[in-house]
Amino acid sequence: MIKTVLPDLPDSKRYAVCLSFDFDTFSFRIGRKNLQSPTQISQSEFGNIGAQRILDILTKNSIKATWFIPGYTIDSFPETVKEIVSKGHEIAHHNYLHETPLELSRDEESFIMDKSNSIIEKISGKKARGYRAPSWALSENTIDLVIEKGFLYDSSLMAHDYLPYLVRTGDEARADGGFKFGKDSGLIEMPISWSLEDYPVFEMDEEAPGGGLRDARGVEWNWTADFDYMTKHLESGVFTLTNHPQVIGRGHRIEVLENIIDHISRRDDVVFMSMEDVAKSCKSKVDFR
Repeated sequence: MIKTVLPDLPDSKRYAVCLSFDFDTFSFRIGRKNLQSPTQISQSEFGNIGAQRILDILTKNSIKATWFIPGYTIDSFPETVKEIVSKGHEIAHHNYLHETPLELSRDEESFIMDKSNSIIEKISGKKARGYRAPSWALSENTIDLVIEKGFLYDSSLMAHDYLPYLVRTGDEARADGGFKFGKDSGLIEMPISWSLEDYPVFEMDEEAPGGGLRDARGVEWNWTADFDYMTKHLESGVFTLTNHPQVIGRGHRIEVLENIIDHISRRDDVVFMSMEDVAKSCKSKVDFR
């Protein structure tokens, strides 16, 4: 069972909000799906337009966010990534060409982690502290590699919705005799959820199992209700939203993001933080003796 860890929040705040953006652009369709048609390429390229719109909103609201960026996106749009860095946002790890860990050997996965972190370090001045698996599809080797390479946190798991927790290693998913829980590691999990993600509800794609092209007003209600549940039922917690610039960046959808920010900002007990800062605060409270 998971061991949750609450962060120490600044200025007597009770809740943290982490806005995260998976800035995939071309990497998903070229790397994951091997799609090369000009139409599909242009659909990915729109992510750079969406990123600019997101940056404008974050700047207007003085919000620092976390951007999970594949190395291929950094190679393709270095000026945009430099702007993200210059505005004080966190750059986190999302493999190189959106490679799904489940499809990789341990050596391949290790190589890609190192390759992309070198690219991140070159453009931002430091290696990524956070890792998010493309499609949130961890392999049996991913967590061990993330720990081995010194990451502070992962953001690919879903065992809680509002509370960070310690990632276990050594779990055994047995077919009978019950699940065997492993041991807690020092890796902080910043949990995510498909229900707080834009791709399944907004994208026109076979990878959108929720149907895609949903009414934006309904999605906004869902996300707002999730935030409100946290503030009604938990004394403290972390609300994490995952968006993709190529998806959320479209006109009526970017309005949803703005409305969510406005709704959250009405409360004086909430602070927007990067995932790294929340994870650091959690880590400082854990006794590993």
